[in-house]
Amino acid sequence: MDELQHECGIAAVYHVKADRVSELVPFDDMRSTSRLMPRMLLDMQNRGQLAAGITTWDPDRSQLIDTHKDVGAVAEVFRMNHPEQFRRLMEEYAGRAGIGHVRYATCGSDDRSYAQPFERHHIARSKWFSFVFNGQLANYQDLRQDILETTDFHLARETDTEILNHLISRKLSDSPGISGIEILSELAAELDGAWNLAFLNANGDMFVSRDPKGIRPLCYAVQGPLFAAASESVALTHLGFRDDAIRNVPPGHAVLIDDRNGVRLEQYAEAEDPAHCFFEWIYFANAASSFDNAGVYLSRKRLGEKLAAQEQVPIDRDTIVVPVPDTAKAAADSMAFQLGVPSLEGLLRNRYIGRTFIEGSGRAEKVRMKYTALPEVLEDKRVLLVDDSIVRATTLKELLKLLRRVGRAREIHVRIACPPIIAPCFYGIDMSTVEELFAAAWIQGPKLSSEDEQRMAEAIGADSLRYLPVDALSDCVGLPQNHLCRACVTGCYPTPAGEKQYQVARNRRGNGGRTYDVQ
Repeated sequence: MDELQHECGIAAVYHVKADRVSELVPFDDMRSTSRLMPRMLLDMQNRGQLAAGITTWDPDRSQLIDTHKDVGAVAEVFRMNHPEQFRRLMEEYAGRAGIGHVRYATCGSDDRSYAQPFERHHIARSKWFSFVFNGQLANYQDLRQDILETTDFHLARETDTEILNHLISRKLSDSPGISGIEILSELAAELDGAWNLAFLNANGDMFVSRDPKGIRPLCYAVQGPLFAAASESVALTHLGFRDDAIRNVPPGHAVLIDDRNGVRLEQYAEAEDPAHCFFEWIYFANAASSFDNAGVYLSRKRLGEKLAAQEQVPIDRDTIVVPVPDTAKAAADSMAFQLGVPSLEGLLRNRYIGRTFIEGSGRAEKVRMKYTALPEVLEDKRVLLVDDSIVRATTLKELLKLLRRVGRAREIHVRIACPPIIAPCFYGIDMSTVEELFAAAWIQGPKLSSEDEQRMAEAIGADSLRYLPVDALSDCVGLPQNHLCRACVTGCYPTPAGEKQYQVARNRRGNGGRTYDVQ
């Protein structure tokens, strides 16, 4: 896997009634409910390691809502390895409600000003708010141009999060007393793409919402007086919520929370055919999560079964299956079981090398630092190497060299638990140009042929290469084909701006830069 990155994950928590005790909050003071936020963000660290942050609300402090955020992993941002510093942070930002975010950037810079939440100060409590955002606006450039040309607003950052900040601020200023549902309804008429939100203002009004296509996952749970929501269901499970209490926010719906009315689910946009990103199940989501009635681990298990069913390489006592750590392991184990051969970790990943430490190194050096090939497992073996996907193929090429040179594998047959990625993503995955996609340059006809796969195998240094068929995705995920976004493997986009961006990407081939940066 070529270090493909997802934009972010969001979380929210609210102790609705101050006079009721929640068995899920292990603190005496209900103002410390916000201390649950770092734990939830840790469970979503897989969705972004660039920055993290929280905003909390406490009606009894002068700073009604307050934000702490910084560049770094969750443990770094909240000083979790320094107990006294962590304790002081949690005391300073104690509150009955909070929203949180982990970030990886698909657009914008890496500095602290891009970290979320985005807080907007105002002397009116209803207009003093903070929010977090998961996704990407496919019509970002159009929205940005409209703001700069038709208003007195100024944009200081190259990010769609600031676009949302301006749009929400404008609605609060233009329509005093506007409700959360009304804000979302108006946004739905303007936005195209993936845009899950968690919003909190100085009155203690909160909402969490999912875009009308449901492209990114969002789960919530209510147990007693405690409400929580997160991009990963495992974050709610680890808080102690019962499985039957965890729900999916339906596309085009929002959960609204406050002390006056409690928790309620409301629809803000007309129902559309959902377009859930299939990559969530194949790669991005925590294997322990489940959303939209489809479990991540079992989906990956079925990927391996499909790969085994199409295997044509001779199987003998020297054949082994080896996963590329870590997300391909479930598929590899399942494939090996079906074929009746061992699934062995012939390739180990160093999980303690951080992103900053390896920055600036060449690709080969990065691979050597992050992966170790085990010759005692690989030597003289016919290796079926299972990976979750191929995007740019740069890391995979170096891995294959490592397996041959250090591992001394006799044959390496690459098996990919995903169809060929031939088109960019404009909904929150860091791949926005056609030219960076390995498979797009090799597939000659409307369908992938065995000749195409063999040419690609030779290009990456493998003895053979087999992809998962596009038609297998629905069965593996466990959702109808028309409920999945498969744009990156079909070139068919679920929204108009996504389709427009794809045409721009194809026309700009060879010009460099990300499609949504310059048009």
